[in-house]
Amino acid sequence: MFENIDRAVSRDELLNKVWGYDIEVETRAADDTVKRLSKKILDINIIIETVWGFGFRLKE
Repeated sequence: MFENIDRAVSRDELLNKVWGYDIEVETRAADDTVKRLSKKILDINIIIETVWGFGFRLKE
């Protein structure tokens, strides 16, 4: 996501690139991980924004 600031990244793309899932999987792994990551990066003034029904986007 840091390589794609201001571009929405889908949950499927995250699951594929981070965890290697090649098929559509119903999992909260992406959501839970992004939630934890959001808390860790608060001090660097980058916000992880949820794009409802799609995925996530980083905002500076």
